Amino acid sequence: MALKSFIQVHSDSHFPIQNLPYGVFKPQPGGEARPGVAIGDFVLDLSAIANAGLFDGPVLKNSDCFVQPSLNKFLGMGRPAWKEARATIQKLLSFDEPTLRDNGSLREKALFPMNKVQMLLPIVIGDYTDFFSSMHHAKNCGTIFRGPENPIPANWFHLPIAYHGRASSIVISGTDIIRPRGQGHPTGNSPPYFGPSLKLDFELEMAAVIGPGNELGKPVDVNEAADHIFGLVLMNDWSARDIQAWEYVPLGPFLGKSFGTTISPWIVTLDALEPFACDAPKQEPIPLPYLTEKKSRNYDISLEVEIKPTGQEHSSVVTRSNFKHLYWTLTQQLAHHTINGCNLRPGDLLGTGTISGPEPESHGCLLELTWNGQRPLSLNGSTRKFLEDGDEIIITGCCKVLPYLLFDLTWNLLQQCLFFRMKQIND
Repeated sequence: MALKSFIQVHSDSHFPIQNLPYGVFKPQPGGEARPGVAIGDFVLDLSAIANAGLFDGPVLKNSDCFVQPSLNKFLGMGRPAWKEARATIQKLLSFDEPTLRDNGSLREKALFPMNKVQMLLPIVIGDYTDFFSSMHHAKNCGTIFRGPENPIPANWFHLPIAYHGRASSIVISGTDIIRPRGQGHPTGNSPPYFGPSLKLDFELEMAAVIGPGNELGKPVDVNEAADHIFGLVLMNDWSARDIQAWEYVPLGPFLGKSFGTTISPWIVTLDALEPFACDAPKQEPIPLPYLTEKKSRNYDISLEVEIKPTGQEHSSVVTRSNFKHLYWTLTQQLAHHTINGCNLRPGDLLGTGTISGPEPESHGCLLELTWNGQRPLSLNGSTRKFLEDGDEIIITGCCKVLPYLLFDLTWNLLQQCLFFRMKQIND
């Protein structure tokens, strides 16, 4: 029968036993931060499990990686530790395993209602890079700013373009974002505009969380890059389009991006995402050898963005896209990042860039959805060209497989859903 937890998990839960995403939390304000795993409506305290001696495999036995205030040490231990931890946690939470199920004292120490805990950034992010990996997004932006004749620069099809972002302003879901101030294009012969951004935007992204790094001067082979990626988070790389448009030549984004980037609190592992791996889009021309993969894979992750306008009770869906639309894969991004010898470290974050699909309703930001403000969106009686003060952005991602029968094992559709969710208020 299908893997099932002794903890009741509702059929529409974001966190079945097949998911088990990692985060860092405090049981109550003022408490100590510790790693946890989401299961149903609860958080499993991994420090309590470790202190009980239940991580007793050859890799994790006697390790203090789960009594740290971040996941960085665990990430740096690599895939053998990740697989051992996942197997141990799934076993402990299984409905037919008595070790945790029948130990009331340990359950009281190790399981906390999710709505009572305080979620924190799960990792210490030393460096953050944001890529530009969606061909549809690149084409739309190029058409808006340069016209339809040659919207995508020739180099885009040969390398995953990226810029080095600001790690210090990456915040956890729920953190208020203050509207940035900066310069914008001048009108006529007047000086540049200066003041609050008039074109504040969201960007639907995901980001890879780096596990083991690489030594300075030693690139990571593209076919080994997956072993350096722990998992994925949802990401909103907030963008001030007017500030960005004025400043980006010749060195790229700066103040139009560095004021805030939001990530979801839970990291969904590549092991959990494995059932949802799919072929990546065909790449033409064929990439250079260091970017050519034996197996080029994406993940079938449905993504959705809602906007809840200030003062309104209900939100409106404005975007439905999918991670599988990305032209450059996560592993190609990582391999390119290190080909010059750049060293990555545990906890580094690699953003995908805006994830747009081929249809208008799958565009991943307001710049595309409103065609730079020319086509306002209708939201339950309100209209939006760009974000207004008090608007709330809700980003959701999920993976689903249809029920199927394999060796007499029936996998239930809703038990195979992986969800991410974040809420963010612009104020």
